[in-house]
Amino acid sequence: MTKSYGSMSIAELSTLLQLGKVDAVEVTESVLSAIESYSDKAVFVTLLRDRALSEAQAASNRLRENRSLGILDGIPIAWKDLFDIEGLSTTAGSSVMAKDPAATKDAAVVDLLKQAGMVAIGRTNMSEFAFSGIGINPTYGTPENPRSTDMPRVPGGSSSGAGVAVAAGLVPVAMGTDTGGSVRIPAAFNGVVGYKATRGRYAMDGVFPLARSLDSLGPLCNTVQDAVWIDAAMRGLGTPLTPRKPTQPLDIVIPTNGVFDGAEPGVVEAFEAAIERLAAGGARITRLAFPSFDELPQLMAKYGPMVTAEAFALHRERLAGADAGGMDPRVVARTRLGEKTTTADYLAIIDARARMTAETEALIADRLVAFPSVAHVAPAIAPLKADDEAFFAANGRTLRNTGYGNFLDWCGVSIPCGTGEAGMPVGFLLSAVAHDDEMLLAAAIGAEEVIRG
Repeated sequence: MTKSYGSMSIAELSTLLQLGKVDAVEVTESVLSAIESYSDKAVFVTLLRDRALSEAQAASNRLRENRSLGILDGIPIAWKDLFDIEGLSTTAGSSVMAKDPAATKDAAVVDLLKQAGMVAIGRTNMSEFAFSGIGINPTYGTPENPRSTDMPRVPGGSSSGAGVAVAAGLVPVAMGTDTGGSVRIPAAFNGVVGYKATRGRYAMDGVFPLARSLDSLGPLCNTVQDAVWIDAAMRGLGTPLTPRKPTQPLDIVIPTNGVFDGAEPGVVEAFEAAIERLAAGGARITRLAFPSFDELPQLMAKYGPMVTAEAFALHRERLAGADAGGMDPRVVARTRLGEKTTTADYLAIIDARARMTAETEALIADRLVAFPSVAHVAPAIAPLKADDEAFFAANGRTLRNTGYGNFLDWCGVSIPCGTGEAGMPVGFLLSAVAHDDEMLLAAAIGAEEVIRG
């Protein structure tokens, strides 16, 4: 069977396009056809057929006339349903947003990747208002994890459709957002690469927020190299700045507290096997406790989660009106908890965050941090749809590991490192402190093959 264009890495597909082995229009038509014939109709909420074919034709003309815009010219990309697309309402996974006015222009990063020649294929499904790490959406449906062979399993959220679209080979890259793990969780659950950039690395104009103090962006794709190319284009660069250096031993610190609590044996085994491979190659491994990992749950218990407070501030008028009746009841319930966080509480969280971040950066001391992206593999959908208590418990467990990085302003890359229960993927989360993205990506490129095993 011929490999689909959507299942290729950007590097592989770009080579074919640049050499004229395939045509950009052919690629786009094939990708659109694959999406339309895919059995799970909950992966995409909108296809941009006319726009995609127009952009593909423009790329085809450039490539044929030796005017390539670069390595991304003609590459299809899917956008999470909270990036503004000119001419469409931005619905953020919620039916209550469908009546909003259409966007008058693309989001800033959508425009930048269009300038790089990328082809906007469509919008992917997501947890409503990006407020869940599970990926269940009662309005637009829940995309099923394509890696599962035994039962329908969750895709991870909130970038649920993005993770599935890449894992199912429908598109080579899909853009997500990450407030508490929403890029790295679906990447881990679906067995693809997910890069969460440092908050503020990209322009956020035209991206519907969840919590501005935590929101960040990043691609889900097949390789770290793909993420590096997308990262550069999202910052308006013609070529990446991430260096390739002679292979050097990595210096990695592994937290001994928090991240392994209640972890499934298969997840721990896959992670530790990857660590053993890295150590065999000369990586320096240090294990120690992170005081901030113990303090953060206590801080949340005392004042409430930062994300909930900011989400309530964003949606308070919507929650007080008729729109609340059309929203996911679980999103409504979780968002309303933010009303309990007073201004004094919120300021206390801000102060504690600054202190904890500084203390943890001093502890890390220019090293990388590694632990499982999620402490369990993707759970079954049915029990979580049926039971609120089970859903909220699973959501908390799922967001825990990645949430540390959001609160402490880290950047991170989730790389597949093996499988756990039922043969489901396990993610290896490699992180660095804020603004060390180049160092992180360079290390991840060099270590990816070893981590994958």
